Amino acid sequence: VQLVESGGGLVQAGGSLRLSCAASGIIFRQNAMGWYRQAPGKQRELVAAISSGGNTNYADSAKGRFTISRDNAKNTVYLQMSSLKPEDTAVYYCNARYSSGYGDVSEYWGQGTQVTVSS
Repeated sequence: VQLVESGGGLVQAGGSLRLSCAASGIIFRQNAMGWYRQAPGKQRELVAAISSGGNTNYADSAKGRFTISRDNAKNTVYLQMSSLKPEDTAVYYCNARYSSGYGDVSEYWGQGTQVTVSS
């Protein structure tokens, strides 16, 4: 299984970035996908998630500014980030999660991509 993130970088406050996560080795359409982030000295936190059926949920900090989407044909999940703030600076991780419905859960993580927002 591989989750490969891309699209991170350095951006000024108020700017935008689009993160991508290309998945392989999983049945992508069956997995819930999520974006998490971890800032220095802080715990990893959920930013946004999208279910296999396309339902989305966002952290309060991301609502109205970030949009998660998925393209099952491309096995890719995206995070469109706009109106970025310095406090959005973190390593962003892609997550894939599959629940069989019988209590078995498989979960995978990408290697992370750095997002730095300058003031």
